[in-house]
Amino acid sequence: MSVLTRDEAQTRAKLLDVHHYAIALDLTTGDETFTSRTVVRFTARTQADTFVELKPAELREATLDGHPLDPETLEDNRLPLKGLTAGEHELHIDAVMRYSRTGEGMHRFTDPTDGETYVYTQLFMDDVQRVFAAFDQPDLKATFDLSVKAPAAWSVLANGITTDLGDGHWQAATTPRISTYLVAVAAGPWHSVRTEHRGLPFGIHCRRSLAPYLDPDADEIFEITRQCYDRYHEKFEEPYPFDSYDQAFVPEFNAGAMENPGLVTFRDEFVYRSAVTDTERQTRAMVIAHEMAHMWFGDLVTLRWWDDIWLNESFAEYMGYQTLTEATRFTDTWVDFGVMRKGWGYDADQRPSTHPVAPEAVDDTASALLNFDGISYAKGASALRQLVTWLGEKDFLAGINTHFARHRFANATLADFIDSLASATERDVHAWADAWLRTTGVDTLRPVVTPGEEGTYTLHVEHKGSRPHRIAVGLYDLDVADEGRHLVLRERLDLDVPQSTPQPIGKRPTLLLLNDGDLTYTKVRFDPESFKAITETLSGLPSPLTRAVVWNALRDAVRDGELPPTAYLDAARTHLPHETDLALVQGVLAFASAYVTDRYVTPEQRPAALATLSSLCRDLIRRTEDGDNPGLRLIAVRHCVNAAAHPDTIAAWLADGTVPGGPELDPELRWRVLARLAVLGATDEDAIAAELARDPSATGQEGAARCRAALPTEEAKAQAWEAMFTRDDLSNYLFTATAQGFWQPEQTELVRQYVPRYYEDAVALAARRGPAIADAAGRWAFPDYAIDEDNQALGQACLRDADPIPALRRKLVDQLDDLGRALRVRQS
Repeated sequence: MSVLTRDEAQTRAKLLDVHHYAIALDLTTGDETFTSRTVVRFTARTQADTFVELKPAELREATLDGHPLDPETLEDNRLPLKGLTAGEHELHIDAVMRYSRTGEGMHRFTDPTDGETYVYTQLFMDDVQRVFAAFDQPDLKATFDLSVKAPAAWSVLANGITTDLGDGHWQAATTPRISTYLVAVAAGPWHSVRTEHRGLPFGIHCRRSLAPYLDPDADEIFEITRQCYDRYHEKFEEPYPFDSYDQAFVPEFNAGAMENPGLVTFRDEFVYRSAVTDTERQTRAMVIAHEMAHMWFGDLVTLRWWDDIWLNESFAEYMGYQTLTEATRFTDTWVDFGVMRKGWGYDADQRPSTHPVAPEAVDDTASALLNFDGISYAKGASALRQLVTWLGEKDFLAGINTHFARHRFANATLADFIDSLASATERDVHAWADAWLRTTGVDTLRPVVTPGEEGTYTLHVEHKGSRPHRIAVGLYDLDVADEGRHLVLRERLDLDVPQSTPQPIGKRPTLLLLNDGDLTYTKVRFDPESFKAITETLSGLPSPLTRAVVWNALRDAVRDGELPPTAYLDAARTHLPHETDLALVQGVLAFASAYVTDRYVTPEQRPAALATLSSLCRDLIRRTEDGDNPGLRLIAVRHCVNAAAHPDTIAAWLADGTVPGGPELDPELRWRVLARLAVLGATDEDAIAAELARDPSATGQEGAARCRAALPTEEAKAQAWEAMFTRDDLSNYLFTATAQGFWQPEQTELVRQYVPRYYEDAVALAARRGPAIADAAGRWAFPDYAIDEDNQALGQACLRDADPIPALRRKLVDQLDDLGRALRVRQS
């Protein structure tokens, strides 16, 4: 299958001006395929040859200006358009297209709860070609008219307001000029809740079987949507540019959400069937804010080519967190960013696959797809937060509004954006962009505290790296009033790094913390006295954002082999029982379980590490017995289940349907317990089948697949492997669930025979099923608990000799680097 190169896109953009698409989809032709008819009006600026992209099951007919084109000339998803003359042209395409089960193109899903079927599009990058013929690159914007024929009981959603014409026919309002990848359709017997805000129709939609769970949250979702909408209108001079705002929660969605103008699609796990913490509600709210920011960053003004994806994602990430903090009840969102999202960026930026936030060039669409990672999101958002700190929000917003005015409904580049910022400030924004957006890697800042005269001290910051930073330095002293259990902020100093001269800090503080407030993107270290203070009084720091900076520093030190992983567990055991911020508890426990206990400690150390984690969780459960912090209790119960080394306690919870003192076991907790019992060999197929009969939903199907793959028998592992790598009938979500169950730290000997098989089978699977399954195979099916040099050698041989497709290659590079890091941590 051909991928579009940057050079090809630039050549075609010089040749064509695309005006309008008329797309007619017939979704009533069966379970496997649908009909797609497309009319494209465009202008050629000169005489030349070009092509249109299409990935059909069958190309039935194609005409250009009334003259037939030979369907047999379609090759590698390209239909040649030869001998174009300068002037207006009209292309007609009639094709049969395949539904997808991998979340790409037109995904089709039948709900096992009630048998209802839903379809929706995900057309990002180059998947529009799976739904209709297109000149598929972001800088060939056009207007779109969409008509859909659907089964009689269905409703149809699209980028614009849709009208039911009767007999299953629907017509969507003409869109403004948008890129092809932003066209969206969602059809099915949706449960819809509608309202209006400032004259604009708002709607939220989900599967009918999820209606009982969406309805109680509808007010909260609409409130967040309204608050973000109003705040963006305070920030941006350009008003919301589309005719409606629908949010559809769709099944088996690969991303968190997609910013289709007027019809944002979200993974429907955000419709909560089971109890969640307030931090998880905050995450949903952040995704709502993120996607709404895209209506301006990405939809109104769109990147010209995929090397500037950060112009979409970094801005939406920054604006999502910042706007949520300013406009909603979730006022501490940067804590969650610091302890969860930022680590994603730090990890990605230290791997061989790292890239600049704004790469100089991305050669083709396959390469571009790999850049949707922690660098384009978390690092880019961190860079923008540092830019606002350095530039000032007033000038930053002035530059953004200039950018919108200059490029509305058009395309822009990094150079265009920097020029817009430069018009609003005297600062050298071009130099800032070179230092921050064109470089790779993570800087490290380390304090050197030197005694001076009369009991005073000075601070010099050792700076390993190349970027300038404007940071805050927190000076903290013991609170003598409470016998030294807490730290109080004496002073917060603003500091530019690199320094021109040492910074006077007065008397020696108990703790000196670089990057207090987390305003820049860097690793920080502690001087010896400050590290001692951290081990004793971390939970006594007054601000959760300050504590997030400290926990991130400890996390980085573990990954870099500078802090024993058991020391991280000891810090968690000491300080988490006193932590009040749920995002911090959730983030620290996630790293402690997924990395420290499962990968970084040796097999001999693991039982003691699990015991430490279990003891910590039991403390948190005891702390919440009075019921005043159900979110903290829920986090503790989840991790207590995950860390269980013996089945008796959690098996009793499952049998009783409740944890003593609560909570009752809802579907999520029941499947979590059953999965852990499966790992421990304390359940069987009969129990899994009984639980699936109790919860036959899509989530239940995934839970059952995860449990079956986790059973510690040769038969269970063989069946799971065949389902993943041989049959090719698993959807993207069922593949992921099966993979999540397969590899377990307790079962390394049982599955050792599959480690060499993985590389050959994953390469073949990725070639057959494409990027989405390749990504899942590289992320979830990788043998990451086989932490040994043999696994590393097999992986390196695969990269060298087997030629995996780009999506799988990138995942393997990252996984093998993480594997090497785990080996180094164990040996340090």
